[in-house]
Amino acid sequence: MNDRQASCDSKLNGDECNNKTDPESQAKLEAARRLGAPDAPGGAALQPTRLYKRRWMIVLLFSSYSLCNSYQWIQYGIISNIFTRFYGVSAFTIDWMSMIYMLTYIPLVFPVTWLLDTKGLRVIALVATALNCAGTWIKVASVRPDLFAVTFLGQFCCSLAQVFILGMPSRMASVWFGSEEVSTACSIGVFGNQLGIAIGFLVPPVLVPNVDDMDELAHHIRIMFYITAGVATFLFVLVVFVFQERPKLPPTQSQAAARSIPPEHYSYTASIRRLLRNKPFILLIVTYGLNVGCFYAVGTLLNRMIIFHYPGEEVNAGRIGLTLVIAGMVGSLICGIWLDRTKTYKQTTLAVYLMSLVGMIVYAATLSLGHLWVVFITGGALGFFMTGYLPLGFEYAVELTYPESEGTSSGLLNCSAQVFGIIFTIAQGKIIDQFGTLEGNIFLCVFLLIGTILTGLIKSDLRRQNANQQAKAAAEAQMSGQDYGATALISQQQTPPSQA
Repeated sequence: MNDRQASCDSKLNGDECNNKTDPESQAKLEAARRLGAPDAPGGAALQPTRLYKRRWMIVLLFSSYSLCNSYQWIQYGIISNIFTRFYGVSAFTIDWMSMIYMLTYIPLVFPVTWLLDTKGLRVIALVATALNCAGTWIKVASVRPDLFAVTFLGQFCCSLAQVFILGMPSRMASVWFGSEEVSTACSIGVFGNQLGIAIGFLVPPVLVPNVDDMDELAHHIRIMFYITAGVATFLFVLVVFVFQERPKLPPTQSQAAARSIPPEHYSYTASIRRLLRNKPFILLIVTYGLNVGCFYAVGTLLNRMIIFHYPGEEVNAGRIGLTLVIAGMVGSLICGIWLDRTKTYKQTTLAVYLMSLVGMIVYAATLSLGHLWVVFITGGALGFFMTGYLPLGFEYAVELTYPESEGTSSGLLNCSAQVFGIIFTIAQGKIIDQFGTLEGNIFLCVFLLIGTILTGLIKSDLRRQNANQQAKAAAEAQMSGQDYGATALISQQQTPPSQA
């Protein structure tokens, strides 16, 4: 019996339930509820659970506004040489247009995850889309060579919005989706972020060609900014009218148990302390930061690396970035589906991490061969594993830290990624300037090797899976006992009086 075995014969809030349970199992579960069957070792009553079709609309809407925000992370970096000339600033200054996303996250992760825990998904979604929308319109007003400070302000607003986005996928998946699809839902949430980065690699080089006339260049930049602002505004309106906090009934018994904790019994600071004493989770924080930090560095510096070996190939640099991220999106979805079917969190995470290291080594060795098609292939292989790792880290963290808030564990992972991302981007950029791209990429390979070793040391304590399995076992045991009682009663009623 799984978490979806619940009565589902009506509509709630206009959403039709998604029920795949046979009638016999339904009847058993309803009987177990009436009897107060335990769903955990503590003996709490089994709670009603339901899945709603609306959950797919919620996750797709989140993915859409995450896409719009992550697109802007690499919007400047992928054509850094063009923006360097337009605004008259250094390449390192343009690198900060990407790194501001990382820097902003670090001090704000704790207050934002606290807000997520106390105010919920809808408030966080509204703030995220409002900030993102404001940032895009500020950029529209910044298209003059002497207004770099204004465009930086717009990018800073978008980086603030990102703080309210990155920690949501695993929390949203747990709140809305069943135990057999929660990893897939988390992957879809991450998918939107990755698709935005992919579009950020592809679209700016197409919309903003490297022309000499500054007025024409300003016109192209303005068109790009207006398109982004229009999309961001539309998504903000959708969130206002469509995005819902949570379903009326929880999707799983573990989520029902989390809902049953009274607010006065929850302490955010105590939760942080418990997480920081969780040794497997601490190892995961470090390894996740190393992997994703390497991805941030590669994405931010991709234009510089490609132009270094292939001058004038800005458009192809964007296409290589697109290939890297599209392959990662495929990897994310495959990993999410695989986790839902196998629950092999540590084995899958370790395998993907090891292949990220292999992909980085091959990419570093082939970048300077002089064949762009080779870079497309090696970049795609690197992206498949390196960005495919993102939802694995989120879901593994939830398993290791249940019943702590998913937003808090995701926030700590992302904070680690931002710290390492800034360090790796600055360090690799300096190494490339001093020695070359090969040495810069070898620098990242060393840290991916360290991360692979540390991942192998993580003790796999799947607490959320254990909670769901214990709930199933307890409910089935209770129903089995009740079946025997009912059988005995029927037999007794059918015994002739002469034989009694």
